[in-house]
Amino acid sequence: MEAAVFKTPVYDSLIEKSLLRIESLLINNFHLSKRAIALLLLQGDEEIHKIVSARDRGNYEAIERIIADTQANYKEPLYFVVNLQRQHTASRLSDQAISVPEEPRPSFSENISRLTMRPVTGIPILLLVLYYGLYKFVGIFGAGTLVNYLETGFEKIINPWVSRLVESYIPWVPVQELLAKDYGIITLGFRYALAIVLPIVGTFFIVFSIIEDTGYLPRMALLVDRLFKSIGLNGRAVIPMTLGFGCDTMATMVSRTLETARERIIATLLLALAIPCSAQLGIILAILSGRPRALALWAGFLLLVFLLVGYLTAKLLPGDRPSFYMELPPMRWPNLKNIYTKTYTRMRWYFLEIMPLFILASVLIWLGNTTGVFQQLVAWLTPVVNSLGLPDAIAQVFLFGFFRRDYGAAGLYDLYKTGILSSTQLVVTAATLTLFVPCIAQLIIMIKERGLKTAVAIAVFVFPFAFISGYALNWLISITGVKL
Repeated sequence: MEAAVFKTPVYDSLIEKSLLRIESLLINNFHLSKRAIALLLLQGDEEIHKIVSARDRGNYEAIERIIADTQANYKEPLYFVVNLQRQHTASRLSDQAISVPEEPRPSFSENISRLTMRPVTGIPILLLVLYYGLYKFVGIFGAGTLVNYLETGFEKIINPWVSRLVESYIPWVPVQELLAKDYGIITLGFRYALAIVLPIVGTFFIVFSIIEDTGYLPRMALLVDRLFKSIGLNGRAVIPMTLGFGCDTMATMVSRTLETARERIIATLLLALAIPCSAQLGIILAILSGRPRALALWAGFLLLVFLLVGYLTAKLLPGDRPSFYMELPPMRWPNLKNIYTKTYTRMRWYFLEIMPLFILASVLIWLGNTTGVFQQLVAWLTPVVNSLGLPDAIAQVFLFGFFRRDYGAAGLYDLYKTGILSSTQLVVTAATLTLFVPCIAQLIIMIKERGLKTAVAIAVFVFPFAFISGYALNWLISITGVKL
Protein backbone atom coordinates (compact mmCIF):
# COMPACT_ATOMS: atom_id res chain seq x y z
CA MET A 1 0.00 0.00 0.00
CA GLU A 2 1.36 3.43 -0.98
CA ALA A 3 2.07 5.94 1.78
CA ALA A 4 -0.78 8.39 2.21
CA VAL A 5 -0.02 12.06 1.42
CA PHE A 6 -1.38 14.36 4.14
CA LYS A 7 -2.50 17.82 2.97
CA THR A 8 -4.04 20.88 4.56
CA PRO A 9 -7.76 20.26 5.02
CA VAL A 10 -9.68 21.51 1.99
CA TYR A 11 -13.12 23.05 2.44
CA ASP A 12 -15.75 23.64 -0.20
CA SER A 13 -15.10 26.24 -2.90
CA LEU A 14 -17.21 28.99 -1.30
CA ILE A 15 -15.37 28.77 2.04
CA GLU A 16 -11.99 28.56 0.27
CA LYS A 17 -12.78 31.74 -1.70
CA SER A 18 -13.89 33.51 1.46
CA LEU A 19 -10.69 32.46 3.24
CA LEU A 20 -8.54 33.83 0.39
CA ARG A 21 -10.42 37.15 0.43
CA ILE A 22 -10.05 37.50 4.21
CA GLU A 23 -6.34 36.59 4.04
CA SER A 24 -5.79 39.40 1.50
CA LEU A 25 -7.26 41.91 3.93
CA LEU A 26 -5.04 40.86 6.86
CA ILE A 27 -2.06 43.24 6.86
CA ASN A 28 -0.53 42.96 10.34
CA ASN A 29 1.46 40.05 11.82
CA PHE A 30 -0.60 37.97 14.27
CA HIS A 31 2.05 35.27 15.04
CA LEU A 32 -0.23 32.76 13.26
CA SER A 33 -0.70 31.98 9.59
CA LYS A 34 -3.18 34.23 7.83
CA ARG A 35 -5.23 31.12 6.89
CA ALA A 36 -5.54 30.16 10.56
CA ILE A 37 -6.63 33.70 11.48
CA ALA A 38 -9.12 33.73 8.58
CA LEU A 39 -10.60 30.38 9.70
CA LEU A 40 -10.99 31.62 13.30
CA LEU A 41 -12.67 34.82 12.06
CA LEU A 42 -15.00 32.82 9.83
CA GLN A 43 -15.96 30.59 12.82
CA GLY A 44 -16.73 33.62 15.00
CA ASP A 45 -13.87 33.40 17.53
CA GLU A 46 -14.50 36.40 19.80
CA GLU A 47 -10.87 36.82 20.92
CA ILE A 48 -9.54 36.87 17.34
CA HIS A 49 -12.26 39.30 16.28
CA LYS A 50 -11.18 41.73 19.04
CA ILE A 51 -7.51 41.50 18.02
CA VAL A 52 -8.18 41.98 14.26
CA SER A 53 -10.61 44.84 14.84
CA ALA A 54 -7.95 46.61 16.91
CA ARG A 55 -4.98 46.04 14.54
CA ASP A 56 -6.65 46.09 11.09
CA ARG A 57 -9.45 48.51 11.85
CA GLY A 58 -9.59 49.81 8.30
CA ASN A 59 -10.20 46.39 6.73
CA TYR A 60 -12.28 44.88 9.57
CA GLU A 61 -15.63 46.09 8.18
CA ALA A 62 -14.84 44.47 4.82
CA ILE A 63 -13.95 41.23 6.62
CA GLU A 64 -17.27 41.28 8.48
CA ARG A 65 -19.17 41.73 5.16
CA ILE A 66 -17.32 38.69 3.70
CA ILE A 67 -18.26 36.62 6.74
CA ALA A 68 -21.92 37.74 6.55
CA ASP A 69 -22.12 36.99 2.81
CA THR A 70 -20.62 33.53 3.39
CA GLN A 71 -23.03 32.74 6.27
CA ALA A 72 -25.97 33.67 4.03
CA ASN A 73 -25.21 30.61 1.89
CA TYR A 74 -25.53 28.07 4.77
CA LYS A 75 -28.37 27.10 7.09
CA GLU A 76 -26.03 26.06 9.91
CA PRO A 77 -23.57 28.38 11.71
CA LEU A 78 -20.21 28.69 9.95
CA TYR A 79 -18.31 27.14 12.89
CA PHE A 80 -20.48 24.02 12.50
CA VAL A 81 -19.95 23.90 8.72
CA VAL A 82 -16.16 24.30 9.03
CA ASN A 83 -15.82 21.65 11.75
CA LEU A 84 -18.05 19.19 9.88
CA GLN A 85 -16.00 19.53 6.68
CA ARG A 86 -12.79 19.23 8.71
CA GLN A 87 -14.10 16.01 10.27
CA HIS A 88 -14.90 14.59 6.83
CA THR A 89 -11.37 15.38 5.68
CA ALA A 90 -9.87 13.75 8.78
CA SER A 91 -11.99 10.61 8.23
CA ARG A 92 -10.90 10.42 4.59
CA LEU A 93 -7.22 10.76 5.54
CA SER A 94 -7.50 8.12 8.28
CA ASP A 95 -9.15 5.70 5.82
CA GLN A 96 -6.21 6.22 3.45
CA ALA A 97 -3.56 5.81 6.16
CA ILE A 98 -4.98 2.99 8.29
CA SER A 99 -5.68 -0.56 7.21
CA VAL A 100 -7.79 -2.71 9.51
CA PRO A 101 -6.53 -6.31 9.62
CA GLU A 102 -9.02 -9.06 9.14
CA GLU A 103 -10.42 -10.26 12.44
CA PRO A 104 -9.10 -13.75 13.18
CA ARG A 105 -11.60 -16.56 13.47
CA PRO A 106 -12.62 -17.09 17.10
CA SER A 107 -11.10 -20.13 18.77
CA PHE A 108 -13.11 -23.05 20.15
CA SER A 109 -12.82 -21.70 23.72
CA GLU A 110 -13.99 -18.24 22.61
CA ASN A 111 -17.04 -19.76 20.90
CA ILE A 112 -17.87 -21.70 24.06
CA SER A 113 -17.36 -18.54 26.14
CA ARG A 114 -19.84 -16.61 24.01
CA LEU A 115 -22.38 -19.42 24.19
CA THR A 116 -22.23 -19.47 28.01
CA MET A 117 -23.00 -15.72 28.25
CA ARG A 118 -25.96 -15.51 25.86
CA PRO A 119 -29.29 -16.23 27.62
CA VAL A 120 -30.63 -18.36 24.75
CA THR A 121 -27.69 -20.79 24.96
CA GLY A 122 -26.31 -19.92 28.42
CA ILE A 123 -29.40 -20.98 30.39
CA PRO A 124 -29.52 -24.50 28.85
CA ILE A 125 -25.78 -24.85 29.50
CA LEU A 126 -26.31 -23.77 33.13
CA LEU A 127 -29.12 -26.32 33.52
CA LEU A 128 -26.86 -29.05 32.12
CA VAL A 129 -24.10 -28.08 34.58
CA LEU A 130 -26.58 -28.19 37.47
CA TYR A 131 -28.09 -31.49 36.31
CA TYR A 132 -24.86 -33.42 35.76
CA GLY A 133 -22.78 -31.59 38.38
CA LEU A 134 -25.16 -31.25 41.32
CA TYR A 135 -27.96 -33.72 40.68
CA LYS A 136 -26.13 -36.66 39.10
CA PHE A 137 -22.67 -36.38 40.68
CA VAL A 138 -23.38 -34.86 44.10
CA GLY A 139 -26.98 -36.02 44.62
CA ILE A 140 -26.99 -39.46 43.02
CA PHE A 141 -23.36 -40.55 43.27
CA GLY A 142 -22.20 -38.68 46.40
CA ALA A 143 -25.37 -38.69 48.51
CA GLY A 144 -26.65 -41.94 47.08
CA THR A 145 -23.95 -44.46 46.19
CA LEU A 146 -21.13 -43.29 48.48
CA VAL A 147 -23.34 -42.50 51.47
CA ASN A 148 -25.15 -45.85 51.22
CA TYR A 149 -21.84 -47.69 51.09
CA LEU A 150 -20.34 -45.86 54.10
CA GLU A 151 -23.60 -45.91 56.06
CA THR A 152 -23.81 -49.67 55.68
CA GLY A 153 -20.27 -50.02 57.01
CA PHE A 154 -21.03 -47.89 60.07
CA GLU A 155 -24.38 -49.48 60.87
CA LYS A 156 -23.36 -53.10 60.38
CA ILE A 157 -19.72 -53.07 61.45
CA ILE A 158 -18.40 -49.97 63.23
CA ASN A 159 -21.33 -48.90 65.44
CA PRO A 160 -22.10 -52.38 66.85
CA TRP A 161 -18.39 -52.97 67.50
CA VAL A 162 -18.00 -49.57 69.24
CA SER A 163 -21.13 -50.15 71.37
CA ARG A 164 -19.90 -53.60 72.47
CA LEU A 165 -16.42 -52.25 73.23
CA VAL A 166 -17.77 -49.33 75.28
CA GLU A 167 -20.17 -51.54 77.24
CA SER A 168 -17.35 -54.02 77.97
CA TYR A 169 -14.77 -51.54 79.28
CA ILE A 170 -16.80 -48.60 80.62
CA PRO A 171 -19.20 -49.42 83.47
CA TRP A 172 -20.89 -46.00 83.67
CA VAL A 173 -24.04 -45.78 81.55
CA PRO A 174 -23.91 -41.97 81.04
CA VAL A 175 -20.36 -42.24 79.63
CA GLN A 176 -21.47 -45.17 77.43
CA GLU A 177 -24.25 -42.98 76.03
CA LEU A 178 -21.80 -40.12 75.48
CA LEU A 179 -19.52 -42.27 73.30
CA ALA A 180 -21.89 -44.84 71.76
CA LYS A 181 -25.52 -45.97 71.50
CA ASP A 182 -28.15 -43.65 69.96
CA TYR A 183 -26.54 -40.21 70.38
CA GLY A 184 -22.89 -41.04 71.01
CA ILE A 185 -19.98 -39.02 69.69
CA ILE A 186 -18.72 -42.01 67.67
CA THR A 187 -21.97 -43.74 66.73
CA LEU A 188 -23.86 -40.53 65.80
CA GLY A 189 -21.41 -37.61 65.45
CA PHE A 190 -18.65 -39.50 63.61
CA ARG A 191 -21.19 -41.42 61.53
CA TYR A 192 -22.91 -38.23 60.37
CA ALA A 193 -19.59 -36.48 59.68
CA LEU A 194 -17.77 -39.35 57.92
CA ALA A 195 -20.49 -41.47 56.37
CA ILE A 196 -23.06 -38.83 55.34
CA VAL A 197 -21.52 -35.37 55.17
CA LEU A 198 -17.98 -36.17 53.98
CA PRO A 199 -18.87 -37.87 50.63
CA ILE A 200 -21.45 -35.18 49.80
CA VAL A 201 -19.18 -32.24 50.61
CA GLY A 202 -16.28 -33.95 48.83
CA THR A 203 -18.19 -34.50 45.59
CA PHE A 204 -19.55 -30.94 45.69
CA PHE A 205 -16.11 -29.39 46.09
CA ILE A 206 -14.82 -31.46 43.17
CA VAL A 207 -17.60 -30.06 40.96
CA PHE A 208 -17.08 -26.52 42.26
CA SER A 209 -13.31 -26.72 41.64
CA ILE A 210 -13.91 -27.87 38.04
CA ILE A 211 -16.41 -25.04 37.41
CA GLU A 212 -14.01 -22.51 38.94
CA ASP A 213 -10.92 -23.75 37.08
CA THR A 214 -12.59 -23.68 33.65
CA GLY A 215 -13.42 -19.97 34.02
CA TYR A 216 -17.16 -20.67 33.87
CA LEU A 217 -18.00 -19.01 37.20
CA PRO A 218 -17.53 -15.35 36.02
CA ARG A 219 -19.60 -16.15 32.91
CA MET A 220 -22.33 -17.50 35.14
CA ALA A 221 -22.16 -14.17 36.99
CA LEU A 222 -22.75 -12.28 33.73
CA LEU A 223 -25.64 -14.57 32.86
CA VAL A 224 -27.52 -13.99 36.15
CA ASP A 225 -26.59 -10.32 36.62
CA ARG A 226 -29.93 -8.97 35.38
CA LEU A 227 -31.89 -11.40 37.59
CA PHE A 228 -29.74 -10.61 40.64
CA LYS A 229 -30.21 -6.86 40.09
CA SER A 230 -33.94 -7.36 40.80
CA ILE A 231 -33.06 -8.62 44.30
CA GLY A 232 -30.58 -5.85 45.12
CA LEU A 233 -27.43 -7.78 44.16
CA ASN A 234 -25.28 -8.00 41.05
CA GLY A 235 -23.67 -10.83 39.13
CA ARG A 236 -20.65 -10.88 41.43
CA ALA A 237 -22.91 -12.26 44.20
CA VAL A 238 -23.12 -15.55 42.30
CA ILE A 239 -19.74 -16.47 43.84
CA PRO A 240 -20.84 -16.49 47.53
CA MET A 241 -24.25 -17.88 46.52
CA THR A 242 -22.67 -20.77 44.62
CA LEU A 243 -20.16 -21.33 47.40
CA GLY A 244 -23.10 -21.45 49.82
CA PHE A 245 -24.13 -24.73 48.22
CA GLY A 246 -20.89 -26.05 49.67
CA CYS A 247 -20.90 -24.36 53.06
CA ASP A 248 -23.03 -21.36 54.05
CA THR A 249 -20.56 -20.48 56.80
CA MET A 250 -17.72 -20.14 54.28
CA ALA A 251 -20.00 -18.29 51.84
CA THR A 252 -21.00 -15.75 54.51
CA MET A 253 -17.32 -14.95 54.97
CA VAL A 254 -16.85 -14.58 51.20
CA SER A 255 -19.80 -12.14 50.99
CA ARG A 256 -17.45 -9.48 52.38
CA THR A 257 -16.14 -9.12 48.78
CA LEU A 258 -19.44 -7.49 47.72
CA GLU A 259 -19.14 -3.74 47.28
CA THR A 260 -21.80 -2.20 49.56
CA ALA A 261 -23.10 -2.94 53.06
CA ARG A 262 -26.61 -3.24 51.58
CA GLU A 263 -25.52 -6.03 49.20
CA ARG A 264 -23.67 -7.84 52.00
CA ILE A 265 -26.78 -7.80 54.24
CA ILE A 266 -29.05 -9.08 51.44
CA ALA A 267 -26.57 -11.84 50.54
CA THR A 268 -26.20 -12.88 54.20
CA LEU A 269 -29.98 -13.08 54.64
CA LEU A 270 -30.45 -15.18 51.49
CA LEU A 271 -27.59 -17.50 52.45
CA ALA A 272 -29.12 -18.01 55.90
CA LEU A 273 -32.59 -18.57 54.47
CA ALA A 274 -32.76 -20.19 51.05
CA ILE A 275 -29.36 -21.66 50.13
CA PRO A 276 -28.95 -25.28 51.29
CA CYS A 277 -25.40 -26.36 52.11
CA SER A 278 -23.91 -29.29 50.21
CA ALA A 279 -24.91 -31.86 52.83
CA GLN A 280 -28.50 -30.61 52.89
CA LEU A 281 -28.63 -30.36 49.12
CA GLY A 282 -27.07 -33.76 48.52
CA ILE A 283 -29.30 -35.56 51.03
CA ILE A 284 -32.47 -33.86 49.75
CA LEU A 285 -31.52 -34.69 46.14
CA ALA A 286 -30.94 -38.30 47.18
CA ILE A 287 -34.23 -38.49 49.10
CA LEU A 288 -36.34 -36.86 46.36
CA SER A 289 -34.50 -38.23 43.30
CA GLY A 290 -37.09 -40.99 42.90
CA ARG A 291 -39.92 -38.45 43.07
CA PRO A 292 -39.37 -35.96 40.19
CA ARG A 293 -42.50 -33.91 40.96
CA ALA A 294 -41.58 -33.61 44.62
CA LEU A 295 -38.03 -32.55 43.70
CA ALA A 296 -39.32 -29.96 41.20
CA LEU A 297 -41.79 -28.59 43.77
CA TRP A 298 -39.06 -28.28 46.43
CA ALA A 299 -36.66 -26.53 44.03
CA GLY A 300 -39.35 -24.22 42.64
CA PHE A 301 -40.60 -23.30 46.11
CA LEU A 302 -37.08 -22.42 47.30
CA LEU A 303 -36.42 -20.37 44.16
CA LEU A 304 -39.67 -18.47 44.71
CA VAL A 305 -38.74 -17.74 48.34
CA PHE A 306 -35.23 -16.69 47.29
CA LEU A 307 -36.52 -14.21 44.69
CA LEU A 308 -39.46 -12.91 46.77
CA VAL A 309 -37.46 -12.29 49.96
CA GLY A 310 -34.58 -10.81 47.98
CA TYR A 311 -36.91 -8.48 46.05
CA LEU A 312 -38.74 -7.27 49.16
CA THR A 313 -35.49 -6.80 51.09
CA ALA A 314 -34.03 -4.78 48.21
CA LYS A 315 -37.13 -2.57 48.26
CA LEU A 316 -37.00 -2.04 52.03
CA LEU A 317 -33.27 -1.51 52.49
CA PRO A 318 -32.06 1.95 51.43
CA GLY A 319 -29.17 2.21 49.00
CA ASP A 320 -28.17 2.65 45.36
CA ARG A 321 -28.74 0.15 42.57
CA PRO A 322 -25.69 -2.15 42.44
CA SER A 323 -23.21 -1.83 39.57
CA PHE A 324 -21.37 -4.77 38.05
CA TYR A 325 -17.98 -5.27 36.46
CA MET A 326 -15.86 -8.40 36.42
CA GLU A 327 -12.75 -9.51 34.61
CA LEU A 328 -13.35 -12.55 32.40
CA PRO A 329 -10.52 -15.09 32.42
CA PRO A 330 -10.16 -17.26 29.31
CA MET A 331 -12.16 -20.48 29.11
CA ARG A 332 -9.89 -23.51 29.39
CA TRP A 333 -9.81 -27.19 30.14
CA PRO A 334 -9.61 -27.78 33.91
CA ASN A 335 -6.19 -28.66 35.27
CA LEU A 336 -6.18 -31.85 37.36
CA LYS A 337 -3.54 -30.49 39.72
CA ASN A 338 -5.55 -27.32 40.32
CA ILE A 339 -8.73 -29.34 40.95
CA TYR A 340 -6.93 -31.56 43.45
CA THR A 341 -5.34 -28.59 45.27
CA LYS A 342 -8.58 -26.59 45.50
CA THR A 343 -10.65 -29.59 46.55
CA TYR A 344 -8.11 -30.71 49.14
CA THR A 345 -7.76 -27.19 50.61
CA ARG A 346 -11.51 -26.71 50.94
CA MET A 347 -12.08 -30.20 52.26
CA ARG A 348 -9.36 -29.74 54.87
CA TRP A 349 -10.84 -26.39 55.95
CA TYR A 350 -14.36 -27.79 56.06
CA PHE A 351 -13.43 -30.98 57.87
CA LEU A 352 -11.36 -29.17 60.50
CA GLU A 353 -14.42 -27.03 61.15
CA ILE A 354 -17.11 -29.69 60.96
CA MET A 355 -15.61 -32.45 63.10
CA PRO A 356 -15.30 -30.37 66.32
CA LEU A 357 -18.83 -29.02 65.78
CA PHE A 358 -20.27 -32.48 65.23
CA ILE A 359 -18.58 -33.65 68.41
CA LEU A 360 -19.93 -30.56 70.20
CA ALA A 361 -23.44 -31.23 68.86
CA SER A 362 -23.26 -34.83 70.10
CA VAL A 363 -22.13 -33.65 73.54
CA LEU A 364 -24.92 -31.07 73.72
CA ILE A 365 -27.52 -33.64 72.68
CA TRP A 366 -26.11 -36.04 75.29
CA LEU A 367 -26.31 -33.32 77.94
CA GLY A 368 -29.85 -32.50 76.79
CA ASN A 369 -30.87 -36.14 77.05
CA THR A 370 -29.22 -36.58 80.45
CA THR A 371 -30.81 -33.46 81.93
CA GLY A 372 -34.15 -33.80 80.13
CA VAL A 373 -33.74 -30.45 78.30
CA PHE A 374 -33.55 -32.15 74.91
CA GLN A 375 -36.83 -33.95 75.46
CA GLN A 376 -38.46 -30.71 76.62
CA LEU A 377 -37.30 -28.83 73.51
CA VAL A 378 -38.59 -31.66 71.32
CA ALA A 379 -41.91 -31.49 73.17
CA TRP A 380 -42.16 -27.73 72.47
CA LEU A 381 -41.38 -28.24 68.80
CA THR A 382 -43.77 -31.17 68.32
CA PRO A 383 -47.02 -29.12 68.07
CA VAL A 384 -45.29 -26.79 65.61
CA VAL A 385 -44.23 -29.63 63.28
CA ASN A 386 -47.65 -31.27 63.70
CA SER A 387 -49.25 -28.08 62.37
CA LEU A 388 -47.24 -28.63 59.19
CA GLY A 389 -48.73 -32.07 58.76
CA LEU A 390 -45.53 -33.77 59.96
CA PRO A 391 -45.06 -36.60 62.49
CA ASP A 392 -43.63 -36.07 65.99
CA ALA A 393 -40.23 -37.52 65.03
CA ILE A 394 -39.52 -34.52 62.76
CA ALA A 395 -39.19 -32.26 65.83
CA GLN A 396 -35.92 -34.00 66.67
CA VAL A 397 -34.65 -33.40 63.11
CA PHE A 398 -35.26 -29.64 63.44
CA LEU A 399 -33.49 -29.60 66.79
CA PHE A 400 -30.51 -31.36 65.18
CA GLY A 401 -30.61 -28.73 62.42
CA PHE A 402 -30.06 -25.95 64.92
CA PHE A 403 -26.69 -27.42 65.90
CA ARG A 404 -25.71 -27.79 62.25
CA ARG A 405 -27.75 -27.71 59.07
CA ASP A 406 -26.02 -30.82 57.77
CA TYR A 407 -26.58 -32.53 61.13
CA GLY A 408 -30.32 -31.98 60.73
CA ALA A 409 -30.20 -33.17 57.11
CA ALA A 410 -28.41 -36.33 58.23
CA GLY A 411 -31.16 -36.85 60.82
CA LEU A 412 -33.76 -36.50 58.05
CA TYR A 413 -31.88 -39.11 56.03
CA ASP A 414 -32.07 -41.53 58.98
CA LEU A 415 -35.80 -40.90 59.30
CA TYR A 416 -36.33 -41.25 55.55
CA LYS A 417 -34.83 -44.74 55.62
CA THR A 418 -37.53 -45.87 58.05
CA GLY A 419 -40.16 -45.17 55.36
CA ILE A 420 -42.62 -43.40 57.69
CA LEU A 421 -42.74 -40.15 55.65
CA SER A 422 -45.01 -39.64 52.65
CA SER A 423 -43.88 -37.69 49.58
CA THR A 424 -45.77 -34.60 50.77
CA GLN A 425 -44.19 -34.81 54.22
CA LEU A 426 -40.73 -35.22 52.67
CA VAL A 427 -41.20 -32.08 50.53
CA VAL A 428 -42.57 -30.00 53.42
CA THR A 429 -39.82 -31.19 55.78
CA ALA A 430 -37.08 -30.59 53.19
CA ALA A 431 -38.36 -27.08 52.40
CA THR A 432 -38.84 -26.06 56.04
CA LEU A 433 -35.51 -27.53 57.12
CA THR A 434 -33.75 -25.65 54.30
CA LEU A 435 -35.36 -22.37 55.40
CA PHE A 436 -34.76 -23.10 59.09
CA VAL A 437 -32.48 -20.95 61.26
CA PRO A 438 -28.77 -20.89 60.32
CA CYS A 439 -26.61 -23.34 62.24
CA ILE A 440 -24.46 -22.23 65.17
CA ALA A 441 -21.30 -21.89 63.05
CA GLN A 442 -23.03 -19.72 60.46
CA LEU A 443 -24.66 -17.60 63.18
CA ILE A 444 -21.25 -16.95 64.75
CA ILE A 445 -19.81 -15.87 61.39
CA MET A 446 -22.87 -13.67 60.76
CA ILE A 447 -22.26 -11.89 64.06
CA LYS A 448 -18.58 -11.46 63.21
CA GLU A 449 -19.20 -10.21 59.64
CA ARG A 450 -22.48 -8.24 59.92
CA GLY A 451 -22.65 -7.37 63.63
CA LEU A 452 -24.77 -8.72 66.49
CA LYS A 453 -27.84 -6.59 65.75
CA THR A 454 -28.08 -7.63 62.08
CA ALA A 455 -27.33 -11.30 62.79
CA VAL A 456 -30.01 -11.53 65.51
CA ALA A 457 -32.53 -9.71 63.30
CA ILE A 458 -31.92 -12.22 60.48
CA ALA A 459 -32.26 -15.22 62.83
CA VAL A 460 -35.45 -13.80 64.40
CA PHE A 461 -36.95 -13.33 60.92
CA VAL A 462 -35.87 -16.73 59.56
CA PHE A 463 -37.24 -18.89 62.42
CA PRO A 464 -40.97 -18.05 62.12
CA PHE A 465 -40.72 -17.51 58.36
CA ALA A 466 -39.49 -21.09 57.83
CA PHE A 467 -42.46 -22.63 59.67
CA ILE A 468 -44.98 -20.23 58.10
CA SER A 469 -43.62 -21.15 54.66
CA GLY A 470 -43.77 -24.87 55.50
CA TYR A 471 -47.37 -24.47 56.66
CA ALA A 472 -48.27 -22.59 53.46
CA LEU A 473 -46.59 -25.25 51.28
CA ASN A 474 -48.44 -28.08 53.03
CA TRP A 475 -51.74 -26.16 52.71
CA LEU A 476 -51.19 -25.54 48.98
CA ILE A 477 -50.41 -29.21 48.34
CA SER A 478 -53.53 -30.22 50.28
CA ILE A 479 -55.99 -27.88 48.52
CA THR A 480 -54.59 -28.49 45.03
CA GLY A 481 -54.41 -32.26 45.46
CA VAL A 482 -51.06 -32.46 43.69
CA LYS A 483 -49.82 -36.03 43.43
CA LEU A 484 -46.17 -36.30 44.46
